Amino acid sequence: MLSPFLPARFDPQRPVVLIAGQGLYPGLVAEALRRAGLTVKLIAFDEETRPDLISRFPEADRRILLVGQLGKMLRALEQFGAGYAYMAGQITPRRLFRGLHPDLKATRILLSLKRRNAETIFGAIAAEIGQLGITLLDARSFLDDHLATPGVMTGGRFPIEREYLEHGIHLAREVARLDVGQGVVVRNGTALAVEAFEGTDDMLRRAGAFKTSPTLFVKTVKTNQDYRFDVPVFGQQTLEVMREAGIAAAALEAGKVIMLDRPAVLAQARSWGIHLLGFE
Repeated sequence: MLSPFLPARFDPQRPVVLIAGQGLYPGLVAEALRRAGLTVKLIAFDEETRPDLISRFPEADRRILLVGQLGKMLRALEQFGAGYAYMAGQITPRRLFRGLHPDLKATRILLSLKRRNAETIFGAIAAEIGQLGITLLDARSFLDDHLATPGVMTGGRFPIEREYLEHGIHLAREVARLDVGQGVVVRNGTALAVEAFEGTDDMLRRAGAFKTSPTLFVKTVKTNQDYRFDVPVFGQQTLEVMREAGIAAAALEAGKVIMLDRPAVLAQARSWGIHLLGFE
């Protein structure tokens, strides 16, 4: 079995088009898809997708678009003969307000939305992709080895007492349920910071400004999380921000949070004395 997150009738003979945003995540996906022997094409975004990823694809197998050129993206999927699409990597959140270059297709979708956030916008894009007969894959597919797992992943004893861990998990799940964010920082039953539009790293920096310990970062998902385009990730950049902010413990929802290059993240966390736990 290639991955438990794939649809039941997944056809490995059909091309997979990787729609790549920022960071390391799309590159890990590209490598995993190729290791699985799949035909992979790339749709990249100017000033978002890493140049080193773009360079791994010959010109015939890639398209580079401006953020918002939805019509061109849909045409590229058709030109590639895509059977499947895979969204990986964030697009800069501020582009929802400025720096967007919507074509007619994107403009029509934006005007139809009563709420404009990542979930509604990408949900509408997913519907457009589906109308082409293309299946948008769960963005955990082929990355099974990079998911958070139950227990203390860094080994040893987790430094946060059980009741404070449970409080942090409860608070994070409530924030996610309200569609505010997917993370919180707590200390001994007190909420120090809640993730919102600014993203995880800025939230961690705000929490670090209190200069208090022991603090805990909790990362979770919504009950109705759409894993096709909205998977929470935890990587070395977040680990570095935790270190700078003096936050030495994180709890990540097991099987749902992707650890970008998990072996490297765990090795770095151990070297810095940062404890990582997976919870269910």
